[in-house]
This record gives sequence, structure tokens and C-alpha cells, in this order.
Amino acid sequence: MYAIIDLETTGGQPAQDRITEIAIYIHDGEKVVDEYSTLLNPGRPIPFFITQLTGISDEMVREAPKFHEVARKVVEMTEGCVFVAHNVRFDYSFLKKEFADLGYNYSRKTLCTVRLSRSLMPGQPSYSLGKLCQNIGIPLEGRHRAGGDAAATAILFGRLLKISQQEEALVAPGLSPADTLAAVDATAPSGRQTANAKAPAPRKIKAVQEAIRTALLPPNITPEKVASLPQEAGVYYFHNEQGEVIYVGKSINIYKRIQQHFAVDYKSRKSLEFKNSISDITWDLTGSELVALLYESHEIKRLKPLYNRAQRRSVFPAGIFMRVDENGYKHLYYGKADDHAESHPLIALGNQYKAKGFLFHKVAKFNLCQKLCDLYKTTGSCFDYQVHRCKGACIGLEPADEYNQRVEAAIESFTYEHGSFVVIGQGRNESEKSLVVVENGRYVGFGYVDETFTARRFPDFKDAVKRYNDNKDVQQIIRQYLRTKHKDKVKVFS
Repeated sequence: MYAIIDLETTGGQPAQDRITEIAIYIHDGEKVVDEYSTLLNPGRPIPFFITQLTGISDEMVREAPKFHEVARKVVEMTEGCVFVAHNVRFDYSFLKKEFADLGYNYSRKTLCTVRLSRSLMPGQPSYSLGKLCQNIGIPLEGRHRAGGDAAATAILFGRLLKISQQEEALVAPGLSPADTLAAVDATAPSGRQTANAKAPAPRKIKAVQEAIRTALLPPNITPEKVASLPQEAGVYYFHNEQGEVIYVGKSINIYKRIQQHFAVDYKSRKSLEFKNSISDITWDLTGSELVALLYESHEIKRLKPLYNRAQRRSVFPAGIFMRVDENGYKHLYYGKADDHAESHPLIALGNQYKAKGFLFHKVAKFNLCQKLCDLYKTTGSCFDYQVHRCKGACIGLEPADEYNQRVEAAIESFTYEHGSFVVIGQGRNESEKSLVVVENGRYVGFGYVDETFTARRFPDFKDAVKRYNDNKDVQQIIRQYLRTKHKDKVKVFS
């Protein structure tokens, strides 16, 4: 059974928008056997541009039921059905969010008629519902209304089922379309049929099952492409239809990371546009996690991908910052990187808990004032002054220039423990090793050498790597990586 659903909403983001109309058509594999539609009161004003698009106004929904009043009806009608929609991620995400707000976990298998149409009707100039229906002769009355769009999607779905059943005469003889689909549904994951299966599942009908299985993949990405992804460390690239790189990422397991990308029900319109624009995936293996981090940073700066620029995400969400007060004292303090977008952290750290611990350590080591480091909230002297560990900068007894010298010494300690060193890690295969070279505190670059490479002089390591630009980002990446538990060897040079 299939529940063909269309929604109209107050906007494109399930986290903040609400449903204004829902239509459900129940399809048994042969025909529509039940239907339901209603306007819904979203509990908020409908934006003017939405009213222009759908024709649904505040006045029309004023006396309409709220979602919680029809939730049981939706659950009962769709129970045991595959959730079918044209761009299923949009409608399914909205329904899941509405149910989640009621404390209910709504979960159904999904099928996208956009993806199924691409598979069974290749070569169409457009797969948007309006243009596709126009091109193949499906009447669409009430465009951008849930009832009209759902009715057209139901007709489209019926045609797709017929194509999948009739093409190449692969329909099992003596079975109705519904029985044939039941045979497909009864097919075990291993490919062997269960005892209830009436006949081998036709190859073309498996397109329906494949569409269910791959509903969350971008429309232009095939399961075969995903299966070909390496389960190794490296940098991966998402390309659009023109071949342009629109996103760069990295992972110690490219296959698993990209599966995580595609397993998400994207909620915002921007996120859906991103996912739907992915047409190809390429990658470069690095072997080393550190090299993957460094190369990703380099490639983002070089290619400036659209969706890397758009996202407001930091690899290091917390850090240590500095400000100077009106009396000339330098204050170190920890905080979220996003809260201090106007200033770059002196050092970036994995989270605020780590940043606070790091700062406490530096306060003790360099005899800094807890109050001036925002670690002791008081209007008077800090606790350390009371036990004679602070020299009184917190109450103006220690001159600012003397105190600031220790602050500068603490900041200098934020850099690498050693001036020149090489990080020797895993290569792209068993016969090579990766090298990351830092000279006098500056990043030189990375490269790969044969496992028999036994250089002892620092210039030999420098000659073995490709040069890359040194910048604050790579400095942060290397420092952060060296603080984590890793299996790489660090060779230090004086």
C-alpha cells in the first residue's frame, strides 16, 4: 500500500514553518482506494507570498482544524503504507516535525516520484511536478494546492507502476499488478524469496523497491555510486551538473561520512537545494587523517565551493581570545568561536570545556590573574590574590606592563612545543608513509614517501613534501591534531 501525500506550508523550513493543507491518496498498486484532504490552521499568519502562490489565506484557515486534531487520522490512513511524494524529503520532513512537536515519532518508508521518474522515464526536460505532468499529459488542476498536486502525483505514480510492470514484458504471468508488487515486497534482502512470494520479482518492478531504498539519496546520485566510495581517509568533492565543485569535505572513512550526509532529512530549503544539486562525487585518498584535514582546508580556500562558504560551521567551535581593558591590562578569556566572529582566536579548541581547562592550566603556569581571565567572577580581588598567588593585577596593584609580559609569555606557549618537526603517519597504501613538515613554527607542506625512506636530516624531509601555504587555519589544525590521541610518529629537530 502507498500513501501519496502532498502538503502546503507557510514556508520551506520545518523547524519554524507549519502545514496549511494536507492531502492523502491511498493507492493499492492498481488504483486509488481512499483519499482525504483538509485545510489546517497553522496557528500563525500565512506570508503574503505564500498566499499568492497557493491561494490559501488566513481567512480560509481560521476555522480549519489544527494539526493535532487530524494527527490520528493521518497515522491511521498511512499505517503500513510507503510514504510517496514528489520530492519526498520536503513533505516527509514537515510531517515528522509536526508529529515530533506532539511527542510522537512518525516513521514510514519513503518513495520519491522525482527519483522514480528519472529512473523509469529518462530524458524528460524537467522533473518538476508541473512541467513533468504537462510533458506526459497528466491533468493538474489546482497547482500548488495539496489536493490537486496529490491527485496528479497519484496519476503519475500509477503510470510509473505500469511502466515498471509492462516494460520488456517482465510482468509475471497470471498475476495482477498488486500481486506482482506483493511478490516484490516479499523478496528477502538476500535475493531469495520468502514462502509467501508468488513469483520471481520482475527486474523492472524492482525500480519501485529501489526508489524506496534510495529515497534519501540526491536525485542524480545512484546507489552504485555510493557503493563505490572508499572506506578510507581522504577528501571528497560534491559536483553539480556542470561539474563545478560545490562542497569539499574530509573523513577518515569517506563512505560512512557521505552516507551520513545523505541519511539526513534536510529541513531548510537551502539544505534541500544543496542536496538536490549534487550530481557527482569524486575523492582524493590521503591515508593520514592529519593530511585529510590539511588538504581539505587547502582545497576549500582554492576552490571556494558555494556550500562551504554558505555554512556557518567551525572545525574548532571554541577558543582562547584576548582583549585589553581601559587600564591597559590584557585579558585572556575563553568562548565560542561563533560569538567572536570579528576576532580570530589565539588558539582554537574542540569545545568550551577544553578551552576552560586549557586556560586554567595557563593561569597556573604563568601566574596570571583568574579574574582577568574571566575564571573568577568578583568585583574585588580574585581568590588567588587572597592566598598570595596573584600579584594584584585584579585590583590594580601590579602594573599593567609587568602583568602583560606574563600574558605574552603565555600566548607564546600556545604555539608548537617544538620549532621544527615532522609528523610521520599512514600513507595511501601499505608501501608508503605520509609526511607533514613544520619548520621554525611554520607549516611547510605534506607529501608521501616509500616505506623504506630513512632520511635523518631535516632538509631531506623538506625535499620530500609538496609546499603548501602556511596560515592560521592550518596552524590550528596541526596544534589541535597533536593534542589528540594519534598513532603518528613525531620526529623533532633542534
